[in-house]
Amino acid sequence: MEQIQNYISTLQHTMEQLPRHLIADVIAILQHARVRGSQVFIMGNGGSASTASHFVCDLAKNTRRDGLPHFRVIGLTDNMAIFSAYANDEGYENVFSKQLANLIQPSDIVIGISASGNSKNVINAMEEAQKYDVTTIGFTGFDGGRLGQMVDINIHVKSAIIEHVEDIHLMLEHMIVKTIKEEPQPEAHGDAPISKLPAEMLGD
Repeated sequence: MEQIQNYISTLQHTMEQLPRHLIADVIAILQHARVRGSQVFIMGNGGSASTASHFVCDLAKNTRRDGLPHFRVIGLTDNMAIFSAYANDEGYENVFSKQLANLIQPSDIVIGISASGNSKNVINAMEEAQKYDVTTIGFTGFDGGRLGQMVDINIHVKSAIIEHVEDIHLMLEHMIVKTIKEEPQPEAHGDAPISKLPAEMLGD
């Protein structure tokens, strides 16, 4: 029982440290992506791949509302044929970047989920994304790794416990989708491209 209580209490403490203002920024950016018809790409490995797929499913299905466009969202972990083809022929480190190169357009959104922040294939994809006028978002843990340093917004879970990081990443996607479902209209920020929203929208 002590281990169970320690898990819960430590998880609660970690959750209290989440950057709420940055989570709000991600919600606003996704809301703008929806109304502008921008594509959202989400990726991760292992447990983070599961969270990425879950995020895609929830964002596409659970936010639908009459009078608003549906989210255009793609999970880069979900097409096993193209995923394994790139892994086999061009290296696992390129499975996401090669997919992005085929699809990405200015004003799209790219979300990378990596507990360590150092997954090579996620890093390579973000480097590919940075060639375009897009907004990049990371969900990280531990020290944030390279991913946390290179994205426009880093939602950093301040924990070195992998299970807690993955728990909270999944909770974040639920929090974001639930908020969008209940408050689907973005705040007005003019006609600037998503990646050129006011500085306060992009956090620190």
